[in-house]
Amino acid sequence: MVAESDLESWANTEFSEAHLGDARLTKRLILLAEQLSKMPHGSFPHTLTKAQLKSAYRFFDNKQVDTDGVLGSHIAQTQNRMNQVPVVLAVQDTTEFNLTHLPATEGLGYCSSKHVRGFMMHSMLAVTPEGLPLGVLGMKAWARDLSELGKKKQRAKRSIDEKESVKWLEGVKQLTALKAGCPKTHMISVCDREADIYDLFVAPRPDGVDWLIRASWNRKVDHPDQYLWEAMASASELGCIELNVPARSNCAQRIAQLAIKCAPVTLRRPCNHPNPNLPNVEVFAIWALESHPPEGTHPIEWMLLSSVPTHTQEQALERLTWYARRWTIETWHRILKSGCQIEHRQLGSLDRFVRSTALFTVIAWRILYATLLGRSNPEISCEVLLQPIEWQALYCRAHNTKHPPSDPPTLNQAILWIAKLGGYLARKHDLPPGPTVLWRGFMALHEATKMFQIMHQCD
Repeated sequence: MVAESDLESWANTEFSEAHLGDARLTKRLILLAEQLSKMPHGSFPHTLTKAQLKSAYRFFDNKQVDTDGVLGSHIAQTQNRMNQVPVVLAVQDTTEFNLTHLPATEGLGYCSSKHVRGFMMHSMLAVTPEGLPLGVLGMKAWARDLSELGKKKQRAKRSIDEKESVKWLEGVKQLTALKAGCPKTHMISVCDREADIYDLFVAPRPDGVDWLIRASWNRKVDHPDQYLWEAMASASELGCIELNVPARSNCAQRIAQLAIKCAPVTLRRPCNHPNPNLPNVEVFAIWALESHPPEGTHPIEWMLLSSVPTHTQEQALERLTWYARRWTIETWHRILKSGCQIEHRQLGSLDRFVRSTALFTVIAWRILYATLLGRSNPEISCEVLLQPIEWQALYCRAHNTKHPPSDPPTLNQAILWIAKLGGYLARKHDLPPGPTVLWRGFMALHEATKMFQIMHQCD
């Protein structure tokens, strides 16, 4: 006979140490995570029983439940996974949730457009250099005050602590706090151009915590050419790499030749910075620029700044590879929105949205983790992802049999069977299965596992 608790193992692992001030709330969090992960795109009434639905609304309405409480246990488990690898990329990014179609929702603010209503979320995801997401490291959600609309110039004069930009510094502070629990892991905060902030470059951080940021501003540097781009133009070229550029809109697929340069540069304190006592700072610049783009096409270009020493072509290519892993957090956000349907839930208030989003960030991570784990470690046992009852049900469903083998299949085999349950055809020239077919497959697997459990209880 198979115990019901076997089906709750993943949620129990990630959430059992949640500190919500009441053991009943922790238990409810675990049960909600398990139940909602079975059908992450479904509405609450469709996914939950009447009793579970009432319990869910009470949970998301409870002021005792906060983001730190929901994510704390999962972050601790993420730290455990980080301790197994020498380098972790802590990718930061901001996204918005458009809830304009839910005008009755309380507490919303404006977003990228003054006509859009919703809330913002800044998050940090731990990713290996190979692209495997290890877990969520932090999440901050807020609504922009409608009274601040049209006051961009006034906000520019404020200190960093009074701006949204402080989120990037808070991310590095979070890594500093996590470093004590991962003493042998080198952590690199990877950020896009929005994080090109001088305060971040000079912010204190311990050994083993670094940053890698795509440059946005042509800053003044301590160099005869005075500015960053001009100074790098005079640097020696280390070599070239070929980049396969996929087709898009009216542009055909092509191979781009990128020239690689790197050099240490000293950034000068901005003249208009409110703090006149900030020092100049040495950083390492890595520049990848397409040398001969097709006529009428903008050249591909990345100008990266890093606190990690970078002197050779090999080191420069490694930094470029690290930055390329930013797509992982964008994919995770897409799963959170499209796969978990956050923007289509009717929760009535910003606070309820934030609490439910915190839970769904972990559910979305697990979907992405399953997708990429099978690609990076195909031959390991599927029990790193699935409980015995799950892979046994999966095997029987995939092979139309009642008798699973004694040994678990490989992770690669299990991922392929799950993807096929989600509609993946596995034709010779098909790309590896992506998150969409896998979350469909996981939903089918949950149903198959439940039926497998019932049938074996009857034996």
